[in-house]
Amino acid sequence: MVNPSSRVTKVLVTNAPAATMLVRLVVGAVFLSEGLQKFIFPAALGAGRFVKIGIPWPEFMAPFDGVFEIGCGLLILLGLATRLATVPLIIDMLVAIATTKLPMLFKSGFWAMAHEARTDWSMLLGATFLLIVGGGSWSTDARLTRKSGTRRDLPRHASSGRRWLCVTSDCLGWTATRLRGPSELTKRLGAWR
Repeated sequence: MVNPSSRVTKVLVTNAPAATMLVRLVVGAVFLSEGLQKFIFPAALGAGRFVKIGIPWPEFMAPFDGVFEIGCGLLILLGLATRLATVPLIIDMLVAIATTKLPMLFKSGFWAMAHEARTDWSMLLGATFLLIVGGGSWSTDARLTRKSGTRRDLPRHASSGRRWLCVTSDCLGWTATRLRGPSELTKRLGAWR
């Protein structure tokens, strides 16, 4: 159980939808796989690759990077400390783009670089998304904060009758309005047309 007023809780709390798990699955699995491959194939993807692209101290930096990719990838897959786990991975992707894709841009042109950088950009944007929204409602972060009472859940269906919820978006964010039933929902939807 996490103290509701702690700084840790403020980092863990997330109101992102359950579908955020799909982004966590992709980002976490790719980083976990890449981190493991740095140890399985050190000449091609570990220290050998770091020597080739000019990273200083490749014998230290490749395993160091691999450990971070494995650890942070696992944390993201579990949805535990998701926002914190994304920070080293965002730095990792920025370094990867700067050391491998920018030289390719100047040497081979935009389209060659764009083709090779698609995974790097996807991982950078996916990690940035998770930094902004957190792990989502199906994450360990959400479970920890839900137990501590810091997360407000939307009302669920009651046994005495259904609760209708109308969620709208405006420039200030999301607004949830509780409706009395399907007729009120139809009325509100008709007003938006």
